[in-house]
Amino acid sequence: MRVVSLVPSLTEAVAVSAPGLLVGATDWCSHPAGLDAVRIGGTKNPDVARIIALAPDLVVANEEENRAADLAALTAAGLDVLVTEVRSLPQAFTELERVLVEGCGLSRPGWLDAAERAWAGVRPGPKRTAVVPIWRRPWMVLGHDTFAGDLLARLGVHNVYAPHAERYPRIGIDELNAAGADLVVLPDEPYRFTPDDGPEAFPGLPAALVDGRLLTWYGPSLAEAPAVLGAALRGSL
Repeated sequence: MRVVSLVPSLTEAVAVSAPGLLVGATDWCSHPAGLDAVRIGGTKNPDVARIIALAPDLVVANEEENRAADLAALTAAGLDVLVTEVRSLPQAFTELERVLVEGCGLSRPGWLDAAERAWAGVRPGPKRTAVVPIWRRPWMVLGHDTFAGDLLARLGVHNVYAPHAERYPRIGIDELNAAGADLVVLPDEPYRFTPDDGPEAFPGLPAALVDGRLLTWYGPSLAEAPAVLGAALRGSL
């Protein structure tokens, strides 16, 4: 089978489960290391013609990360496009099985079972209330109905902007600092927050710098995510 992935998380999930299955992946697909697949552009601007030329049996995509117009063009060209929706941890597990087992015809991988066990055993840490920036200039934060927000909630962190009407609202830094949070969570993707770029904007709050892949990717990294993220959050106390 020949598969093209338009989502970094799904690229890693497919490549780890069945090495050699992927014939195309985006420029942002950084895992697993050394992935041997044709690069077909970004998640928002894929080279549709190049994807069609690869003649894949399946294209895997995501309703949030990929543009509807690109997916429609691939479908119109006769390609089988499987579009996922992942806004919570249970949904991630369901969609991963759909991609790997139903879409790619694989056996359910052991790492998926390990990830489910890891999260089933999670006990939330001390309850925290946080703002969770994902971008700077302008400031953007996690809002409602997000996968990352669901993971944090399972670890005991309530997102101040979870009730916001938008999923990724733009909020001014003064408002963020006045939002009543007792923690700022700063992932290193999509914006690369670092100890020198981010915490200084929240002088009154402890900062938890976390691995963005563990917070936002749904794939093999889910197995280690609860332990590593939990440790990073505890370290901010």
